[in-house]
Amino acid sequence: MKDVPHALWEPVIGLEIHAQLNTKSKLFSPAPNHFGDEPNSNISYVCTGQPGTLPILNKEAVRKAVQFGLAIQAKVALTSSFDRKSYFYPDSPRNFQITQYEHPLIRGGMITADIEGQSKLFHVNRAHLEDDAGMLKHFTNFAGIDYNRAGAPLIEIVSEPCIHSAKEASAYAMAIRSLLLYLDASDGNMEEGSLRIDVNVSVRRKGETTLRPRVEIKNMNSFSFLEMAITSEVSRQIALYLSHPHTSHAELIPPGTYRWDTESKQIILMRTKESADDYRYFPEPDLPPLILTESYLDVLRDALPELPHNRFRRYTSDLGLTPYAASVLINEKSTCDYFEQANAICMNPRSLCNWMTVEFAGRLKETGKTLLDHGILPQHVAKLIQMIDRGQVTGPIAKAIADEMTASPGVDPEMIFSKNPDYQPIGDLASLQPIIDQILEDNPQSVADFKAGKEKAFAFLIGQVMKATRGKASPAVVNELLRKKLFHIQ
Repeated sequence: MKDVPHALWEPVIGLEIHAQLNTKSKLFSPAPNHFGDEPNSNISYVCTGQPGTLPILNKEAVRKAVQFGLAIQAKVALTSSFDRKSYFYPDSPRNFQITQYEHPLIRGGMITADIEGQSKLFHVNRAHLEDDAGMLKHFTNFAGIDYNRAGAPLIEIVSEPCIHSAKEASAYAMAIRSLLLYLDASDGNMEEGSLRIDVNVSVRRKGETTLRPRVEIKNMNSFSFLEMAITSEVSRQIALYLSHPHTSHAELIPPGTYRWDTESKQIILMRTKESADDYRYFPEPDLPPLILTESYLDVLRDALPELPHNRFRRYTSDLGLTPYAASVLINEKSTCDYFEQANAICMNPRSLCNWMTVEFAGRLKETGKTLLDHGILPQHVAKLIQMIDRGQVTGPIAKAIADEMTASPGVDPEMIFSKNPDYQPIGDLASLQPIIDQILEDNPQSVADFKAGKEKAFAFLIGQVMKATRGKASPAVVNELLRKKLFHIQ
């Protein structure tokens, strides 16, 4: 597969993202909408499909969905309606799903995603409300059904087939997730199933304008698996077309629904693809049309927070962060909010970003926690940077203090600094002069190289002084004193 000539082919990819809205109750039922509780404890007559029960629409779910539509500059319908989508499976207690097929709440819209430092616009076809199914749980000798998730509110976001690489697909999906987090519409937890992605993949020769047959890969719950599945499927389809040039496209790539097998690293057929007729859509008789007003949309539009890509532009243009650093920050709202709080104190965004995303992230990598999860306060990170900026601590001492902050989250870095005599910097000339004299005596070749105009020799000598003082010497004082002594050496 690795030798397949991809350069002459173009992947055509569309994503259907199912995001569970973080409302307190379900979409059509007062039962709690909460993950992780005892199986079949968050259920009601409505979400288990008992005869004669009627759905009642959750206003908060509508509000969150509308805010998403406004955030992507879509057309939010003032009148939309619900439909029944029939399918028979044990996790569907009513044997139908309530969704929006003919008249969805949201049409159109755009998502901006950043791919390797470049921003790209992706077009959304539609987004609509629907309720979720339950969960099948397989055991050694039997399977059980947990209906806690049945009836949970979903917003399904359907892209246009405008994505042309695995990287673009994951960037688009991450941008959707980030936007939902900023709107407080979903927790975006992919491990718990709050965000699930169905990906439709086809390929065509570059220059073709028509679409070839596609396959659907269901329920991707990881951005890395999403990229792996797309890359694998694109290679598979290209190889089939190349090895069977005279076979019809439909015969080579029959429509089907697949799953990604993480062990074999290939897709596995689940079922042949259903059509809209198979689902027997018809208007939901128990729900009236959903009618909104322009004034309602105006109120929600005015309440929109600063959105991820707006922050990205501000971070790169106003704060001087690199596109990569800005994208790392904005992907997780909690991380971004942490940065905002700390930067309001230290006012050194580039240094703060580096300490957050490199220094502390490296220290916390094995724990799997963020700064916020670990309990290190944003004002403490800001204080550490202020201590560096005013020359109170050197880089090595700052790193040692960061180690202690990680080991004892919640402890003020200034307290850590004041209690440890080893952290007090050496800034007085009387202490530094004999150390520098010894370094110059031990390194005559570096002194000669500096006299010959080699600036690297000066950096080497600085490093030797810092090593001798275990990083406690003030770099500014060492620099000044070392240059004075070098210029007096004949």
